[in-house]
Amino acid sequence: MPINYKLQGTPNSPVLIFSNSLGAEMMMWDELLPFLLPYFRVLQYDTRGHGGSTTTPGPYTIDRLGQDVIDLMDSLNIEQAFFCGLSMGGLIGQWLGIHQPHRFKKLVLSNTGAKIGNDERWNGRIATITEHGMQAIADDTMERWFTEGFRSTNPQRVADTKAMFLRSPVTGYAACCAAIRDADFRDNLSQLSVETLVITGDEDPVTNVEQAEFLRDNIPNAQLAILPARHLSSTELPQQYAQVLIDFLIGESTFDKGMHVRRTVLGDAHVDKANSQITDFTADFQQFITNYAWGEIWTRPGLSKHNRSLITLAMLIALNRKAEFQMHVRAALNNGVSAAEIKEVIMQSALYCGLPAANEAFHAASEILNQQP
Repeated sequence: MPINYKLQGTPNSPVLIFSNSLGAEMMMWDELLPFLLPYFRVLQYDTRGHGGSTTTPGPYTIDRLGQDVIDLMDSLNIEQAFFCGLSMGGLIGQWLGIHQPHRFKKLVLSNTGAKIGNDERWNGRIATITEHGMQAIADDTMERWFTEGFRSTNPQRVADTKAMFLRSPVTGYAACCAAIRDADFRDNLSQLSVETLVITGDEDPVTNVEQAEFLRDNIPNAQLAILPARHLSSTELPQQYAQVLIDFLIGESTFDKGMHVRRTVLGDAHVDKANSQITDFTADFQQFITNYAWGEIWTRPGLSKHNRSLITLAMLIALNRKAEFQMHVRAALNNGVSAAEIKEVIMQSALYCGLPAANEAFHAASEILNQQP
């Protein structure tokens, strides 16, 4: 079945998959991307029956929606990934953690529960939208999704989210309501072996703190983060939410973050070699490089890693640092920079750094590019 998706980020980075709330599209995560792309390739997708994905006949099951994720990973040759799902996406995450644990490094279950609502609630919602359309529940949904303070100070963001909700096909939304209605992992959480973070909002009226605590207490290797938000905590607090994800998935220290980015840019072989050569004399300098260069500068959200590579190559041509330039040619390839783009950087440098510098850069870059398969 065709799944609408978007995969962004540098090819040497681990994949982080986002799974949406009921009634949402993959755009709900867009505000988090600038903070996450220094660390991950981000895979967003529209759940079956939502957005640009196909609406097949319902009702659906969480098993089916979970298998859609595995099928998408297989089609993109993604062997293993991190996963973050919110609400319905969190139910999908529980299924994945129980049935496909080897495919996931860590799970984030956000604003969700082991069992959400009851048959009466979901059957009533299906009946309402079938008879009256999505407009009949749109305003109530916005109140459940966002705190009063957020709704009053961010009217355009709420309006955009409401428009997204109203685009939901009634048949797809109803089919997913049935999947949530029938999902119940309360007796299966002990089988979830993947390291897990549970996130909820302290004002979430749908999947409250008590439900989040139940997940934390019953999943063997789980921890809990509570944010000052309602149900769509990732939309209310995108920067804070992204930081919680990074701290859990990568590590809380600047060194951990820097080492992660350093490895994705330079490659494990280069970093392992550098670490093996550390001495008492060079240890402080290596710590400085990882913390400051990689943990504080390369992780900044203002520029993509692709663009940082291009800028770095240009500066190293001007400085005539051959060894460092060649290292960053390799890094640029890891960051998705093409040989054609490297050539254009060197051509541009001929104007502003001089012909001898550009000539030397062409020779140095060719040595690396000729080693590529």
